[in-house]
Amino acid sequence: MKTMKTKYFFWFLFVIFIGFTACNDIEDVLADNNIETTELLPELTSGTADFTKYVAIGASFTAGYTDNALFVASQENSFPNIMAKEFAKIGSGSFNQPLTNDNFGGLAVGGTRIADPRLVFGGAGPVPLESLVGPVTVTTDIALNNPTGPFNNLGVPGAKSFHLIAPGFGNLANFPAAANPYAVRLTGNSPNASVLELAMAQSPTFFTLSEVGGNDVLGYATSGGDGSNPITDTATFDFAFNTLVTTLTSGGAKGVVTNVPYITDLPHFTTVPYNPLSPNNPSFGPLIPTLNGVFGQLNQVFAFLQVPERSVVFSTTEASPVVIKDETLTNLSAQIAGVLNASPTFPAFVQSFGLPAQAAPLVANLFGTIYGQTRQATEDDLLVLPSSSVIGTVNTTTFAFLLSQGLPQALAGQFSVEGVTNPLEDKWVLLPSEQLEIKTATDAYNTTIESVANSNANVALVDLNSILDEASTTGISYNNFTLNTNLVTGGAVSLDGIHLTARGYAFMANKFLEAIDAAFGSNFKESGNVANIGDYPTNYPRVIP
Repeated sequence: MKTMKTKYFFWFLFVIFIGFTACNDIEDVLADNNIETTELLPELTSGTADFTKYVAIGASFTAGYTDNALFVASQENSFPNIMAKEFAKIGSGSFNQPLTNDNFGGLAVGGTRIADPRLVFGGAGPVPLESLVGPVTVTTDIALNNPTGPFNNLGVPGAKSFHLIAPGFGNLANFPAAANPYAVRLTGNSPNASVLELAMAQSPTFFTLSEVGGNDVLGYATSGGDGSNPITDTATFDFAFNTLVTTLTSGGAKGVVTNVPYITDLPHFTTVPYNPLSPNNPSFGPLIPTLNGVFGQLNQVFAFLQVPERSVVFSTTEASPVVIKDETLTNLSAQIAGVLNASPTFPAFVQSFGLPAQAAPLVANLFGTIYGQTRQATEDDLLVLPSSSVIGTVNTTTFAFLLSQGLPQALAGQFSVEGVTNPLEDKWVLLPSEQLEIKTATDAYNTTIESVANSNANVALVDLNSILDEASTTGISYNNFTLNTNLVTGGAVSLDGIHLTARGYAFMANKFLEAIDAAFGSNFKESGNVANIGDYPTNYPRVIP
């Protein structure tokens, strides 16, 4: 495809993350001047809680997943491990984690890579580690070198609520169809044990149950709501969550649970603008008149069909929205083709592309096929983070299809440009209706979580939803630092736009400790036995010492 780039006059029309060049420096999260104090603090007490055997159950946050990977440094900075250091001051036992084998990240099975190494900051935005340091060998292999356990940290990246109670979820024999590779690393000599069973086998006296329900909506969101990863129904979630809490507290253990944040507030869904097509881009701006001429034909059809809101117009003075497919729209493919075929001027339009007039029916049908459910994006649409590397490139599937229909190579390329002449697929965009589905499910999950927590004196609640809302709107001021959800510079969310930074996890650990104080009479915060979030990085270097 490289030899064809000069033939496609749309090829380089999008500059990835222009906003990054306008960002503040990467260490915008620097502390203000620290103020020394000589205040005498009270002695640490545990209240009614018993931290002798602490286990943590959850998903990616619990595991310490950061920068789209799990690696030794990120695990050491997981919020449960940070909390365990404070628990150790009042009699807690050791806290064992299933540490990976390196600081590259990634996973392999039998020598074959199944997950890539972590992301790093590349100067303008997140980039794969290997793009800067060259190829690395992924050494954490779920078939060759799993640790044995038992593990206090039972966080499983990617786990949904019902996965945590499912037998065989960590059995390598069930991978990849019905097992999670991170769960495989937890089960040791009990491959069919559920994550909950692994926890209960340790007779926990205290537990955290975090972000359960997050992945039940996250998979749907990150796939643009295209249906490939459906939202977990409320009944299934309710059963799983109630089972988890009832079982964990059955022996008298106390613990802390969290509700589910509105994940669409995360930078994975808020970083890429709906209108990234700048007239100042020399690869796009000069083409706007030609593009508007092409879409002018289609816009006349939309006006005739009484759907002018579907018109596509690119501005010569302001940034323009991308063109998307909206499956909630009535499919007008047949009507578009019919109107164009009936137009006496359409054959001449087709000839302007160097095609014979006889190709008019073919082009009319192609217009109908491609633009039957399209419109330009609005500020109510959310583009997922990976779309930034797609917008402005040639969609090879569309290109091949147009070639098969008889279009010349150059013309096929011109009509295959993602977000411009080729509408972005559903997987790249969260429509308002899909966002509502996510919110509705999240609200239902949170109703259950809060009801369970409020009805059980052994359970405290951390309001992650409010915390993320504050971080994404006003930012959070804490210990002379400000944390917000801006990608790269915000300090709270890592380079994958979903999971927290080490500093974000330290802040999360402190919120857990505050909830424990309030519910069980301990005094971690008052006695000063909380994490200093300034000791934890916001971005890991390419090479971690």
